[in-house]
Amino acid sequence: MKVIICGAGQVGWQIARHLSGEKNDVTLVDVNADLVRRATDTLDVQGVVGFASHPDVLAKAGARDADMLIAATHSDEVNMVTCQVAHSVFNITRKIARIRAQNYLDPLYGNLTNEVGLAIDVVISPEREVAEAALQRLAAPATFDTESFMNGRAQLLGIQLDEDCPVLNTPLRQLNELFSTLRAIVVGVRREDRLFAPDPADQLYADDQVYVFTHFEDVNRTLEIFGKKTKKQERVVIVGGGNVGLAVARALEARTDRIRAKIIEKNRATAEHAADALERTIVLNGDGMDSDLLMEASVDRADAILAVTDDDKTNLLVAVRAKQAGCPMTVALVNDPTLAPLMAPLDIDAYINPRATTVSSILRHIRHGRVRAVYSIGDAEAEMIEAQVLSTSPLAGRLVRDIEFPEGVLVGAVMKGEKVMKPTGDLRIEPGDAIALFAMAKDVPEVERLLQVSIDFF
Repeated sequence: MKVIICGAGQVGWQIARHLSGEKNDVTLVDVNADLVRRATDTLDVQGVVGFASHPDVLAKAGARDADMLIAATHSDEVNMVTCQVAHSVFNITRKIARIRAQNYLDPLYGNLTNEVGLAIDVVISPEREVAEAALQRLAAPATFDTESFMNGRAQLLGIQLDEDCPVLNTPLRQLNELFSTLRAIVVGVRREDRLFAPDPADQLYADDQVYVFTHFEDVNRTLEIFGKKTKKQERVVIVGGGNVGLAVARALEARTDRIRAKIIEKNRATAEHAADALERTIVLNGDGMDSDLLMEASVDRADAILAVTDDDKTNLLVAVRAKQAGCPMTVALVNDPTLAPLMAPLDIDAYINPRATTVSSILRHIRHGRVRAVYSIGDAEAEMIEAQVLSTSPLAGRLVRDIEFPEGVLVGAVMKGEKVMKPTGDLRIEPGDAIALFAMAKDVPEVERLLQVSIDFF
């Protein structure tokens, strides 16, 4: 498939890395020659320097015979105009735009970003994706990462193993025997900065980070087995009242179980806007780094603090200060992935990387066909892929034990109708079933072959 990616920043580069690694014809367009050079030097892609919205630049990038355009520059307006030019001038069939300003996404102006308006097929809103990720972190406070699959009936949980974890030094095969009714599978393990798909004979050790795919009804039991306590969130402090913080607060207000939330926002105009938009949430105008203000917000009695300002270092320091004040759970928004190794030494429970959430969302829409969900794990090291099994797939009609999956691929669950099932060896995969697969990045092309869903299956 021929893809044009406009914007060679972090998101554009990661998408190009994914697609070029799967032998697609990828061209990156950016006005910054250094970013284009970095991409062409490190990836198997072509590069064009220029304004993405200019027809002659798109023509030079091969728009006349392109199958898809992804507009992920730093400008919403450039992304929207680029999609319109791709549609009107070059008739590119599929166009994805990253749009950050929430005004463009207001339901009042719904015709702006569809075929009636600017001919954008898919809109990706990083702020909404990050807000959703934050809510998922709050829903599973004992995890450092979480994502929903199979219509919300299954979850991927990232769990940090402590010294007191009761299942340390236990082979995974034995773990399945001990908890035979537990609908959960360890699909990935990160040990000493290396992520891998474990074998049944592998054991778990303290400080491992494990990814567990589990039925939603078994989430609490899974956490308890891995030594994590579950506690209902009742009080939440949000530092940062911008788009992300406001979206999280609105979602918390809309929930049936009453959660008391407070927002701390440094900018007075932003704080006033948040206060006007919310009903029950208390908004405090001030610096989240101020210890006195944190105590005024009762951070010592809060169940969790969510630091989502637009400054990584502020978020990290706010989380550290809140933990020192007695807050049991801290979540920080971190744009720079190189800061991720600091989370454990700083005792920060979870972090959200906007790049990873945006990349996952774009991949979900790229692998459209029978692929129902994609979640990018770590620094694009692996993916959790949910797909419907086609009758033409090599998986159809076979027992799980008889399928020769690559070494870096594990089955997380199989959903038959509305029932999510643990992937035992004697479970037969039938056409129409949904299957969730953990795959290391190098094995994704083979997974797509097994699913009989290529990246251009629309």
